[in-house]
Amino acid sequence: MAARQNEAHLLVVDDDPRIRQMLTRYFEDEGYTISSASDGNEMRLRLRQQSFDAILLDLVLPGGMDGLDLVREIRIQSDVPIIMLTGRDDVVDRIVGLEVGADDYIAKPFHLREVHARLKSILRRRQAPVRISESGAEEITGFEGWKLNISRRQVLDPEGRDVELTTGEFDMLAAFVRNAGRVLTREVLMDLTKGRNLEAFDRAIDAQIVRLRRKIEKDAKKPQFIKAVRGVGYVFTARLD
Repeated sequence: MAARQNEAHLLVVDDDPRIRQMLTRYFEDEGYTISSASDGNEMRLRLRQQSFDAILLDLVLPGGMDGLDLVREIRIQSDVPIIMLTGRDDVVDRIVGLEVGADDYIAKPFHLREVHARLKSILRRRQAPVRISESGAEEITGFEGWKLNISRRQVLDPEGRDVELTTGEFDMLAAFVRNAGRVLTREVLMDLTKGRNLEAFDRAIDAQIVRLRRKIEKDAKKPQFIKAVRGVGYVFTARLD
């Protein structure tokens, strides 16, 4: 078994005991702590009992609620990273998964090393150490009364309330703020947000932006900060403080 280089605790949610066992054995060998659940009810119990650093969640589950429903439920109270695992290799499912709050989406059958690589990428950016500039200051910026502490990955609304963003949402907002006024294509946004190991289809970026708008715009249907440029991409038009 690998030495525990971190204390990352993963929750594996899948109704197939073989998948749960396979993921549990692999990630325990890689030094992670693993808990598992076979359905939504068990998942809720685990989440009430302890906190997790990431969730590996199957899309198709018994009990009347699928993985998409559970992602929506989790996102009401937590921004814990979620990687969806599914046997349905459908673009629409992937887009919906991203829209409701998943951080990544992997189709079965999958390679365990690929799942691990994507997980490490998400955790690395989420747990990145606070970055201090040469002057000793953290990287902090603002727009229209909002405060964005890029060093601590924290967002405060104009009333000073902490706004929870997923890893992907924060990366997207930081990319926009750092490139305010510049029209960014979807390909450029994919690159600026480290790609998140997602397949580079346009609607994956669109789904991420829809989610981000819901959290920072007064009216997500009439956005004032993140505006679409037809046939090109998006531009961040907010005034920087």
